[in-house]
Amino acid sequence: MSYTLINNGTLINGTGGTPIKNAAILIEDEHIAAIGPEESIKIPDTNVYTLDAKGGFILPGFIDAHVHLMTESFGRDETIYNPLSLYFYNAIERMQRTLNAGVTTVRDAGLADVGIKLAVENGTIIGPRMQISISPLSITGGHFDFMLNSGFDIKPMYPGFPNGIADGTEEVRKTVREIMRAGAEVIKVMVTGGIISANDHPEYPQFTSEELEVIVEEAKYRNLQVFAHAHGKQGLINAVNAGMNSIEHGTFIDDECIGLMLSKGTYLVPTLIAMKINKKRALDKTSNIPDWSRDDSIRIEGIHENNMKKAYNAGVKIVMGTDSGVVPHGRNLEELGYLVDIGMDPMEAIIAGTKRAAESLGWEDKIGTLEENKLADLVISKNDPLKDIKSLGNPDNILMVMKDGKIVKNLI
Repeated sequence: MSYTLINNGTLINGTGGTPIKNAAILIEDEHIAAIGPEESIKIPDTNVYTLDAKGGFILPGFIDAHVHLMTESFGRDETIYNPLSLYFYNAIERMQRTLNAGVTTVRDAGLADVGIKLAVENGTIIGPRMQISISPLSITGGHFDFMLNSGFDIKPMYPGFPNGIADGTEEVRKTVREIMRAGAEVIKVMVTGGIISANDHPEYPQFTSEELEVIVEEAKYRNLQVFAHAHGKQGLINAVNAGMNSIEHGTFIDDECIGLMLSKGTYLVPTLIAMKINKKRALDKTSNIPDWSRDDSIRIEGIHENNMKKAYNAGVKIVMGTDSGVVPHGRNLEELGYLVDIGMDPMEAIIAGTKRAAESLGWEDKIGTLEENKLADLVISKNDPLKDIKSLGNPDNILMVMKDGKIVKNLI
């Protein structure tokens, strides 16, 4: 049994309550034993390691609900030329960047397998806590079908990573079962085309309503959530009607979609930073963005931002997610600034990346807020994020990161 005391900081605990100055947190092993004003904390009569926050701001470890740890840019050259083992070694550095940015938990939206998760959990490598989907479901010619017109399939395939392409209700049912057998904790479905797709466009709906209902049915047998990559309206409506937990991106969401999501309690993960960076790269003629992505990246960014503002103003439950992997890892908390740009106040943005994100993953009992008996996942920010939310987007301002009671970054 070991104890750590963090003191001399301002506590922003993720619940939306008033910040507490001169706060302290007593950590016993991996859990929070006591938290509140420093004078209220009873120090055990044993060895206690004390960490002075030096006037910094103590927040919950952030949760990124949409990342791809196994890649960075989904570049054609990466998948064609790199040996498979290099994917796993490169992921180690990406996970460290994610932690350094202040993100202690991620939902991996495709490519990370159970081996990567286990390597983190048993301490072989250092990385964020993961909820993994392994292989996204796609129709033939859909958003996760990487077969090129040349006849070459550039998607990596190996044992433990099932092929997620399926057509027809029975094939879809079997594929979901194969993905769950491989260790998926959540099911990812491509219900529309995408921006980086070789064979489709973002508006195109994918999978029939019957196929989507089968996916949700199979996942529910194991109490697993299903989340949907969705840009176009019809695919989004199909996903919400099928009972999916969250919509990722949601570019062409409109009043009908918003009303449906509100009635079902569906979460929205906007991935605003991905839209911003993709447009910037597309406008740069020297960038390595695939040719088929340029026009869509430029075309939809403004549409997306305006529709995210509508969704927020209507009360849709918005969760922080970045699509890191499509865009660079380690810039995750820049998303908070973009959430403020669509109308949130800084505290709301923090909650979107902590409390609400934990709820969307079904892990609210152990992470997302700094409260007694929860896991000791926390960050210390040099700047007051309620006055300058965008300061959190600079990892240099994240002075300390703790996950499961262990310090994984310390600049104090």
